[in-house]
Amino acid sequence: MTRQSGTIFQPGGVSIALHTCTQKDQSPCSYMGNEGKAPKKKLINSVDSCVDEAVCGLVRASGGLSLLQGHRVVLRSDLVNLTGKVALLSGGGSGHEPAHGGFLGAGMLSAAVAGGVFASPPPASILAAILCLHHAGASGVLLIVKNYTGDRLNFGLAAEQARNHGVAVDMVIVAEDCAFDQPSKAGRRGLCGTIFIHKLAGALAEEGCRLDQIVSKVTDILKGIGTLGVSLSPCSVPGCLPSFDLPPGDMELGLGIHGEPGIKRLKVASADELVKTMIDHMTNPDSQSHLPLKSGDSVVVCVNNLGALSCLEMAVVTGATITCLENRGVVVARVMSGSFMTSLEMAGVSLTLMRADQETLRLFDAKTSAPAWPNLSSVCVSGRSYVTDPRAVSPRPQADTHSEGPLSAVMRKALEMVCSTLLEKQEELNSLDRAAGDGDCGNTHAQAAKAIREWLQDHVVPGCPGQLLSVLAGLVQEKMGGSSGALYSLFLTAAAAHLTENNAAAWASAMHAGTQAIRRYGGADPGDRTMLDALCPAVDELMKLTAAPPGGQMAVLQAAVQKASSGAESTRDLTAMAGRASYIAAERVTLPDPGAVAVAAILRAVLESLGGQK
Repeated sequence: MTRQSGTIFQPGGVSIALHTCTQKDQSPCSYMGNEGKAPKKKLINSVDSCVDEAVCGLVRASGGLSLLQGHRVVLRSDLVNLTGKVALLSGGGSGHEPAHGGFLGAGMLSAAVAGGVFASPPPASILAAILCLHHAGASGVLLIVKNYTGDRLNFGLAAEQARNHGVAVDMVIVAEDCAFDQPSKAGRRGLCGTIFIHKLAGALAEEGCRLDQIVSKVTDILKGIGTLGVSLSPCSVPGCLPSFDLPPGDMELGLGIHGEPGIKRLKVASADELVKTMIDHMTNPDSQSHLPLKSGDSVVVCVNNLGALSCLEMAVVTGATITCLENRGVVVARVMSGSFMTSLEMAGVSLTLMRADQETLRLFDAKTSAPAWPNLSSVCVSGRSYVTDPRAVSPRPQADTHSEGPLSAVMRKALEMVCSTLLEKQEELNSLDRAAGDGDCGNTHAQAAKAIREWLQDHVVPGCPGQLLSVLAGLVQEKMGGSSGALYSLFLTAAAAHLTENNAAAWASAMHAGTQAIRRYGGADPGDRTMLDALCPAVDELMKLTAAPPGGQMAVLQAAVQKASSGAESTRDLTAMAGRASYIAAERVTLPDPGAVAVAAILRAVLESLGGQK
C-alpha cells in the first residue's frame, strides 16, 4: 500500500517528513478445526495491508497524533511538551483497537507500538519509539506491557538496548486476569486493566513525578485490579477462520483477547446471571488469581466491549454490574462502559474492577486529551439520585374526574364496538402487515383496544367529546406505542381542540383538524399507501355534515364509511411512499395497507354503534 500521513517524527529527533506505510502483516491462523469454511468477511482492502491502513487512518483522523517514519509507531504530535517529564510507551498486537493508539495524549500515553494482528511488535520498532521519546526531552521512559511472552521478550529486549544508549527505562507488567484458579508459570494475562494503568501512570507523569515514583505507585495499584472476560462468539484474524468453535447457546468464560478459548464453557444466561457469575469468579478467595473485594470497598468499573456487542447490550450489562456490586455492599465510584480493548469482532464483554481510594480517584479523574478516553463524570455512581420525579420539576396536579352528559352512553357504545372490532381483526391486520412491515399492526391496535376497555371499566365517559378525545389521545400514546400510537394520538389531540361544541359541524371540523395534523407531522399524503388513503376521503365526505339537515346526517356518515373502505381497498394498487412499506419493492406489496384497513374498520364500527347499516 502507499498511504501518506501528516506530521512524522524520526527516531533521532523531532524532524518532519512524510511517511509511506509499506510493512506487511503475516499473522498466522491459529484454529484449523473449520476445514471447508471460508474466512469471515472483513471490511478491509487487503489482509497484508490492513494494519498499516488502520494505523494511518487513526493518525489521519486525529490532529494530536503522528506516525514514526518507517515503523508502526504512533506518537503524540506535541512531543515538545514531554521535556523533563516521564514518557509512557505501550503497545502490542493489533486487533485490540482503540488500544493502544487511541489512548495517546496529555495525561496518558506518549507513544504506542503496533504489531501485526495479535502479534507482538518487533523490538526494533519499540526501540525506535523509546529513542524518539528520549530525544524529545523525556526524563525517562516507562514501558507498560501486557503479560504475554512475546510482548515481555520484545519490550524487554528493546529496554535493554535503550539502556545501552543511556536512556532511563523501566517496565511495568500488567497481569490482572482473574480467569485461572492456579495460573501457570507464565502467570496471569494482561487484559483491559492495562487501560487503567495507562491513565493513572499518565496522570502521575503529567504532574512531573519521577520514573521510580510512577513505577512504585502503579505497581501497588495493580494489586487491586482484576479482569474477567466472556464471549458469545469467537473472533477471526483477517484472512483466517474463527479462532475456536462455539456452538449456538454456549458462551466462553475466562477467555483472553487473542481469540484463544476460555477456561470454562457455559450455557448462555441472562445479563444479571452472567454478571453475577463473573464477579463471583473474580472474587472467589479459593482462586490464586482472585481480586480481594469486601463490603465497603470502593471500585472503578470498566465494562469493556470485546468488539461486537450492541450498545444496548452493553448498557444492560453495565446496569447489571453496578447493581450486582452494590448488592454486595461495594461502592461503585466510577464506571466506564464502551470499547477500550477489543478482540476484533468478538461478541463478548470483559469486566475490570479496580479498588480505588481518594488518591487513585484523583488520578483517574485527571484530564487527558487521549481521543479514546471517555468523558466521564467525577460524581460517585453509588448513592447518586438518578431518577427525576416529574412532579418535583413541574408540580401541576390534574383532576382526573369528568362528569357524564347526554352523549356519554352513545360514545361508550361506540368505543366498545371499536374495541371489539380491532380485537377481532388483530390477526388479519398482522397478516397484512407481514407483507410489507414488521407484522405487528394488529398487535398495536389490539393493545390500544385493550387499554381503552380497561379504562372504560373504571371511568365514566365524559359528556364533553373533546375531553374524551383528550383522554383517548393519552391512552394510545402510552399504550399503543410505535408510529401508530403517535399518529392516532396526534389525530385525537388535534381533533379534541375543535370539539368545544356538540354538533355535527364541530365533529366534521375536528375530524378534518386531526387528519391535517397527521399529514403535517407524519409527512404522508393521500396516494402514499397509508392510513390517510382511507381517512382523507372519509373526512372529505364528513365535511358535508356542516350543511346536511338533521335527517341527512346518517347518510353522510354511511357514505364516509364507504369512502374509507374503498380508499383502503385502493391501496392494493398504490406504491408506498411513506412508512416501512416504502422500503419494499412495489411488486412485492400487493395487499391493502393494514393502517388504512384499520381506519375503515374503526369508522364502520362507529357507524354500526349508531344504528347505521353494515
